[in-house]
Amino acid sequence: MIRTVALAAALLAALAPAPALAWGNMGHRILGEAAMRALPGEIPAFLRNPQAVRDVGELSREQDRSKGSGRIHDHNRDAGHFVDLDDDGKLLGGPAFLPLPNTRADYEKGLQTSGLDSWKAGYLQYSIIDQHQQLAKDFGYWRVVKHAAERERDKVRKAWLVRDLARRETQILATIGHLSHFVGDGAQPLHVSVHYNGWGSEYPNPNGYTTAKVHGPFESEFVFANIKPGAVAARMSAAVDCKCAIEKRAVDYLIATSRFVIPFYEMEKAGGLQAGDARGVAFATERLAAGASELRDMVVSAWRGSTRVTVGWPVVRVDDVLSGKVDPYDALYGKD
Repeated sequence: MIRTVALAAALLAALAPAPALAWGNMGHRILGEAAMRALPGEIPAFLRNPQAVRDVGELSREQDRSKGSGRIHDHNRDAGHFVDLDDDGKLLGGPAFLPLPNTRADYEKGLQTSGLDSWKAGYLQYSIIDQHQQLAKDFGYWRVVKHAAERERDKVRKAWLVRDLARRETQILATIGHLSHFVGDGAQPLHVSVHYNGWGSEYPNPNGYTTAKVHGPFESEFVFANIKPGAVAARMSAAVDCKCAIEKRAVDYLIATSRFVIPFYEMEKAGGLQAGDARGVAFATERLAAGASELRDMVVSAWRGSTRVTVGWPVVRVDDVLSGKVDPYDALYGKD
């Protein structure tokens, strides 16, 4: 009874305008922690200890916690949490989602031909790609700094490298937190659909799907009341190496999530979000597990790709440093 009342109250509260969130605090925390606990042994040990798991769980919420910082801040960032695909797989009835334009500038140009822009259509795919690329760069720096610190003979230089290694580890945790948030957003079907908060009265609705504002209550109060971390971990899939660029991986992931929009509305229509109904619990658990699985695999792919990035200035290749061809200190510390 208490849960039913809470959900009803949340539905009423959701009628007021609010920025779109994907999963509440609990959902993002569960997803981030589950992914970190599932990291394989090839990932550096500092990311596989209990404190790192907890840190990423908390940092996974950061992109939502920063909302409300100011008009410019929010206007620039809010659309990075979603992408509005219609029932034909197009962006708000405009250009096709695929192929992915090379840059956000190109994406913007394509949208503008249909009288749209990326603030209306969203650009979640670019948020995921951006943070994955940042993580690969962060891992590249960590590899080089650790390698150099272990071999440096000069005490002053070695001391700086040791301090910088600690800074690199802090940076990596923050970046994984940001990546976790956007990957988590991408696991929520209502974040990849024009039907993002009820079916919408402007769209044909022959199946009678709800037009109520169900977005917030589903991903926040419902998850908080019903979803258990152990159940999410148990539903995670086996690791997948797509052997593809992050651009392809990100859009494939979002397209896969979009296939759960109709099942969500069917489930809601059948009463799956009512207290005591296992269908809504299973749906949310599976979606969070899919996000945790994807985050785990993206962390691994960023780690594996980090030997091919460049770091410092003048730039040096990570693999050249690791093979002993280059002393990276000047590029890391800076000569300018």
